[in-house]
Amino acid sequence: MLNQLAEHLAQGLSQTPKSLSSKYFYDTVGSRLFQQIMALPEYYPTRTELAIFEEQGAAIAQALRAGAGVGQPLAVVELGAGDGLKTKILLRALLGLPAASPLTYVPVDISPSALDELVATLRQELPALPTAPLTAEYGEALATLAARPEPKAVLFVGSNIGNFGPVEQLAFLQALAAPLTPADRLLVGFDLRKDPRRIRAAYDDAQGVTAEFNLNLLHRFNNELGADFQLEHWQHFPDYDPSTGAMRSWLVSRRAQTVRVAALGGQAFEFEAWEAIHTENSFKFSLPQIEALAASAGLQVVEVFQDAAGDFADVVLAVEG
Repeated sequence: MLNQLAEHLAQGLSQTPKSLSSKYFYDTVGSRLFQQIMALPEYYPTRTELAIFEEQGAAIAQALRAGAGVGQPLAVVELGAGDGLKTKILLRALLGLPAASPLTYVPVDISPSALDELVATLRQELPALPTAPLTAEYGEALATLAARPEPKAVLFVGSNIGNFGPVEQLAFLQALAAPLTPADRLLVGFDLRKDPRRIRAAYDDAQGVTAEFNLNLLHRFNNELGADFQLEHWQHFPDYDPSTGAMRSWLVSRRAQTVRVAALGGQAFEFEAWEAIHTENSFKFSLPQIEALAASAGLQVVEVFQDAAGDFADVVLAVEG
């Protein structure tokens, strides 16, 4: 039986146009490269959202706990937890609220190594916080979310919602909303529309780290599936469409070539010169667009937290009614 990664590669390279999911970026090397990306001068989203949490963390914590009754336990469920750098600020703020109730943190990530590192740092920095890590994709995580009886604060920050296309954005928010009760809150990070040149530069940095991050996807297929991608014959290409807010990235074949994959029985995939594989979406939003998207998913905007420049918004949502 093929593993999930092999199945995804076979499906993605057999369709027209060819496409692969950005969720497979995050092996050990990919997670390390993304840590480097977040520190790049061009990459504004991480430090902007971090500043929002640092400056408005207490208010965000209050908004997340507002639906739960006094003294009730709260489960903080984070989808795509990563290194938890920003979330630790919110966890400290939640723990520091007056008459703070019992808190459990449930970090969810597809990368076991990222979760291991996060749990290790939490043991040092917040040793009294019960933590229940879950290595899972979002679908499995949503099922786990539905099974938890206590009030929940569900976090989907870091502008990860932009990795979905418009149809998938709505479907995902609807799936998130389905298990929520009026006592629950959802916090979603949205990268806002701005100067198109700034957006494009954030995904095409001068040091080439983002290019290395994108190309590492092919390196992962070589290592784990026995593929024979020759990375020197591929290039990273990003582009931004300000009319739709779509920031997209591709891997482009520099020449006509054939790639074989041992895990697929040596199956061959043909690439024309300059043929592209779509690897990532990073959609940008306006505030009216966010409100309309939430309403379509059966959610209402409770509160919006922005940086002074209006580059990013962390939006607290609740189910309607």
